[in-house]
Amino acid sequence: MKLPPTARTALIIVDMQNGFCRHEGSAKTAGFDITQCQSAIEPCGNLIKAARVHTVPIIFTRLVWREDYRDGGVITNEVLPGLIEAKMCAKDSWDAELIDEMAPRAEDFIVEKNRYSAFYGTPLNSILTTHDIRHLVVCGVTTNICVETTVRDASQRDFRTFIVRDATGEIAPERHEWALTTMGTRFGWVVDSADILNAWRRNPAVAA
Repeated sequence: MKLPPTARTALIIVDMQNGFCRHEGSAKTAGFDITQCQSAIEPCGNLIKAARVHTVPIIFTRLVWREDYRDGGVITNEVLPGLIEAKMCAKDSWDAELIDEMAPRAEDFIVEKNRYSAFYGTPLNSILTTHDIRHLVVCGVTTNICVETTVRDASQRDFRTFIVRDATGEIAPERHEWALTTMGTRFGWVVDSADILNAWRRNPAVAA
């Protein structure tokens, strides 16, 4: 495995939103355990700082549905109607906003989506190809749902994809481990944030 260089690499921060990472958010109030999601905040922040130093493009994704959830399709209307009851990530709500620690800058990209994959129905692929990106460093929440779905889609588009173990979080610990195992054996490489930070620090322009 060659770790990603800073050249032709993008950092994708998946759905680090109030709804998933704050005690007042919809996931916690609906009874889910957000401990891992909160634990991912600091490692994600460290990756963002390093990406800024090395001018690695940063892409934040947000899961956002209309206030009436008519754009949620089968997910919100049939499979998980509890999301509507919890008012999860409704457009223009505090719940849907990125947490303060993930505040984007003018040069960053924000991709809004209403499905689990950050590629589906969004400009993400165009952003990556426009910037000649080959390597993706992916972190965020939740590991088993939006992170994994995005990673699977990235792999099918032939991006070299690195999933950052300590910078991802799931609302069920066992699903976190399942997802990491699946992604690391079929769709990319599972690494720690220290691996990425050290690779960028040692020889940023060349794959380690």
